[in-house]
Amino acid sequence: MTLSRANRQRALVALVEVLGLSVWFSATAVVPSLRAEWGISSAAAVWLTASVQIGFVVGAVASAVLNLADRTPPRLLLAASALCAATCTAVLALFANGLAAAVPLRFLTGTFLAGVYPVGMKLAASWSRPVDRGRTFGILLGALTIGSALPHLISGLGQLPWRTVMLAAAALTAVAAIVAVTLIRPGPQLEIGAITPHPRHAMAIFVHRGPRLVSLGYFGHMWELYALWTWLAMFVAAGRAQRGDTAAPSTGLIVFVAIGVAGAAGCLLGGWASDYFGRPPAAIAALVISGACCAASPVFFAAPTAVLTVFLLVWGAAVIADSGVFSTSLSETTDPRYVGTALTAQPAVGFLVTVVTIQLVPLVAGLIGWQYAFLLLTTGPLIGAAAMCVLRAAEHQPHPSKESHEQEFNAHEPIRRSDGGTLAHRR
Repeated sequence: MTLSRANRQRALVALVEVLGLSVWFSATAVVPSLRAEWGISSAAAVWLTASVQIGFVVGAVASAVLNLADRTPPRLLLAASALCAATCTAVLALFANGLAAAVPLRFLTGTFLAGVYPVGMKLAASWSRPVDRGRTFGILLGALTIGSALPHLISGLGQLPWRTVMLAAAALTAVAAIVAVTLIRPGPQLEIGAITPHPRHAMAIFVHRGPRLVSLGYFGHMWELYALWTWLAMFVAAGRAQRGDTAAPSTGLIVFVAIGVAGAAGCLLGGWASDYFGRPPAAIAALVISGACCAASPVFFAAPTAVLTVFLLVWGAAVIADSGVFSTSLSETTDPRYVGTALTAQPAVGFLVTVVTIQLVPLVAGLIGWQYAFLLLTTGPLIGAAAMCVLRAAEHQPHPSKESHEQEFNAHEPIRRSDGGTLAHRR
């Protein structure tokens, strides 16, 4: 594996993730326009996002149970999934005139995105050595963050019709499909062989202590992440309305910078920290900071735009910084033949968790106001940090072997350099 080719392939996978995931929040970014045009309530509008999450869960569960990510050429699965997600989004933009058509199309979009995000992680892992896998996953999650925030940027550039915003997102995802099928190739770390589909390969990550603790930390992280991303624009808009702030920058631009720009920087920092200090310490630091931001959110709700933006930059970076750490940890403690299945099964449960908080946040906001709505999310980072503290204290972590998923080793114990940094993590 030449370094230049590996870097080029990792960059292409990251590009595909940026473009391919731009349809994820395409409807969420234009909810105010949809509510006005379709005459729907905020409670009904929740389903424009929740249906994507549920669709992703269904697609991820099906993929994990059938081991699709480990039985199908990954670049072809990624390309086909991205093209189908783009098609669903374009059909919604062109023909939908209400929730009856929009919600099923958003559900299908989420189902197909289950073949974009996890498969991209598997391809990135196939071009990464253990010594730099944390940084690789950090870059990939940064790409996911930018892609998820792109619709907010598009809508924040001007008073564009909502159909134009969604068509633009669909076009970007279609380009991702073209790049995947023409330019991306699997790397030398990809395990190739005949895989017999069996649900136990998906369940293995919940059976053994190490992967189970990693997954619990990830679920706490997901309790906060997507609810924040979904409702941050409403939080910012409500705070600006309370203080009568109508000046530039637009709410959409603030949200893009907080989620996309700061989030991408947080992913890179988290990936570097996980390689240097170890996986659990990096995750714990991110979870503690994001949990503190949840708790402090009422204080900054009506703060001046400049102060609020700085706060959101910190929160936007911290809330996603640990995501790549969890993916890296799981990839290092799972049978290499089933990495794709494991990286699909874990998000399947994680995104099911997001459905709960995405639904709860607006209900809480309706009862006590947007100023206090994000306090609900504090629980997730606390539980996640506790799980990673237990993982850090554990002397030995279970590692599934190719035959029985029962080989024991400590994948999270870093190999130290002479200067105190981390050279690699044990495989």
